[in-house]
Amino acid sequence: MDLRLLRYGLFAIVLGALAGCDNPATKVNTGMVLEGKTMGTYWRASLAGVDNARQAELREKIQAQLDGDDRLLSTYKKDSALSRFNQSSSTEPYPVAEAMSDIVTMALRIGAKTDGAMDITVGPLVNLWGFGPDKQPIKTPNQAQIDAAKALTGLHHLTVINQAGKQWLQKDLVGLYVDLSTMGEGYAADHLARLMEQNGISRYLVSVGGAVVTRGTNPDDKAWRVAIQKPTDRENAVQAVVDLNGHGISTSGSYRNYYELDGKRLSHVIDPQTGQPIQHKLVSATVISPTAMEADGWDTGLMVLGTEKAKQVAEKEGLAVYLITKEGDSFTTWMSPQFKTFLLSE
Repeated sequence: MDLRLLRYGLFAIVLGALAGCDNPATKVNTGMVLEGKTMGTYWRASLAGVDNARQAELREKIQAQLDGDDRLLSTYKKDSALSRFNQSSSTEPYPVAEAMSDIVTMALRIGAKTDGAMDITVGPLVNLWGFGPDKQPIKTPNQAQIDAAKALTGLHHLTVINQAGKQWLQKDLVGLYVDLSTMGEGYAADHLARLMEQNGISRYLVSVGGAVVTRGTNPDDKAWRVAIQKPTDRENAVQAVVDLNGHGISTSGSYRNYYELDGKRLSHVIDPQTGQPIQHKLVSATVISPTAMEADGWDTGLMVLGTEKAKQVAEKEGLAVYLITKEGDSFTTWMSPQFKTFLLSE
């Protein structure tokens, strides 16, 4: 089973006129829905005010761009740009694309503001626990294995260099493994939004996995409504509904991407400090930011921190955050004042 597919879980889903379309390209009112697969998850573009004759053209452009993003950021493709950096044993500056430099720069900033909870070098631990390209372990990793993987992590081992319009990444630890899956969906969603603008489309909702970006109005000339799912097995159970108003949203959750090993339920969210899957009661963190990439980075860091520390960071940084915590057989929610400005219903 490809664990990446479980990341989809669309925590943010479209409501209203364009919801529930099953065909890859469906005309609804004056709208269009295009869908496909990328990065081990799913993408969707819900468009308004677009000529239906452009379906094939737009779908081809979207898929081509997303395939390019995957070739840049994938850790599953051995020949991706990121995989080549990870495979390199050199500690000299390594030339990279501007997009990768931008993602890593944002990741390092969020990592610092979350005291390392959002750590893109946690790849060796992700792989050890079977949530990366490597297979699931047949028994729980022991402390020696965890410590060995942890020794290959740390944001302080990674530097971004920007000089004369060129970009490099530099590691000072051979074996450092960068995993950008925590922000890849957000980057790809933002990239799709830019593609829409370049093609003269100003009314859209685009999503990659759990990262969503909107602009303008839907085919009914109303706000695009995005739902945060309840952390249950019912995929379309709605917890809250928001109007992004041109922002990006992303949700990280521990209740869809998991497996059971030695009688324990193991989440794909790894705590860099312990080297193990998180065990606390926070089951979902949603963040709204100016970009989906930024939201995608923050939601992961907050999930690692747990409810109380996540609240503290949200308040300190002025983030629009919605948290769902499991308390026994029920769930409690918390939202920051900034999040309330986007809320339509709860």
